[in-house]
Amino acid sequence: MNLDDLTAKFSGSTENQRKAIFSTLFIAGNKLQTLFDNHIPEVSLKQFMLLSIIRQSKEALTFTQLGNLLGCSRQNIKKLADVLMKKGFVTIQQSPHDTRAMCICPTEKVNDYFANDFLQYQEELKYLFEVYTDKEIETLFILLSKLYAGIENLEKRAANEKR
Repeated sequence: MNLDDLTAKFSGSTENQRKAIFSTLFIAGNKLQTLFDNHIPEVSLKQFMLLSIIRQSKEALTFTQLGNLLGCSRQNIKKLADVLMKKGFVTIQQSPHDTRAMCICPTEKVNDYFANDFLQYQEELKYLFEVYTDKEIETLFILLSKLYAGIENLEKRAANEKR
């Protein structure tokens, strides 16, 4: 079975298209993680995403806040942060707002990494999206933003079921 066969099989109904979209998101995530993990030196894709967020944030974020942003647990963030700290990318410090919480702060190595090492891979990211027109990129951006709203609906439903 190839991609064309799968597309034809799932294009018949909205229900099948929902299943195909969900599967595609999962498979695409796995493929991107494998490509990045095998191609980007020094950090995994998950480590890279954590570095990207802490680098863009105007304030130090706690493990819990970062877990919420990345869609994973506080414990997973701690594991990623521990590895990144050993590599010299981050420091872990007490939160200035909550003495019980720990924050991840970027070191100068993060800026150096993004300015130098990662620069060549930013060029390669263009290959991922070169099959889209500018209008399609805009539409995809809007639709993925709506997907987050759907995920939030699912999270709320799951939280209500636990009560």
